[in-house]
Amino acid sequence: MIKEIENIDKIIKLLKKEVKDFENPVVSKIGKIQKDPFKVLISCILSLRTQDKTTGPIALKLFEVADNTQKLSKMPLSKIQKIIRPVNYYITKSKRIKEIAKTIIKNYKGKVPDSFEELMKLRGVGKKTAAITMVYGHKKADYIPVDIHVHIISNRLGWVKTKNAEQTMDELMKIIPKKYWGDLNDLFVLHGQNVCVTSSPICSKCVINEYCPKIGVARSR
Repeated sequence: MIKEIENIDKIIKLLKKEVKDFENPVVSKIGKIQKDPFKVLISCILSLRTQDKTTGPIALKLFEVADNTQKLSKMPLSKIQKIIRPVNYYITKSKRIKEIAKTIIKNYKGKVPDSFEELMKLRGVGKKTAAITMVYGHKKADYIPVDIHVHIISNRLGWVKTKNAEQTMDELMKIIPKKYWGDLNDLFVLHGQNVCVTSSPICSKCVINEYCPKIGVARSR
């Protein structure tokens, strides 16, 4: 029997109203503006362990000189590293995105695959990156991207009881009505960045406070 989430309609409605005042996450913003799976994929890899305020400008700077797989695959590693240096683990990421570009050219005729399973075959691409590329790059809301914010908030609400983001994604896709899949990541990321922060969430300003059992919250404001 599929678990039914109590008050999910009200929670989603309240969060949609709340996040109108917040700035969209960088990867979803790039997806909406650029409408390019390649740029979404590369932006997502650059964003790992790096704040949005750093990722956004650096990704756009990279795309000014390499806006497709062919250009990125031919760019010297030293040049890629010089551009993306401000992001965390820039040396590893430079090698990864260049390798991914070459693989896409070799195996997919230069087009970012529009299959979750095929995306997962790319070295360095996990469930989160594959899901984000599908949802924001290919505009296919068949997955729920899960980052640390989505993972933490889902557990605090008691929707899931999971140990990591990959488990959370699997469980959420079992219980969340599909009509919410396309919005959930953006809503929870924005809510998590601004209100339900990782440590000491601001529960006093939370629009869904009355619906949250605050599971695992030891300290709040």
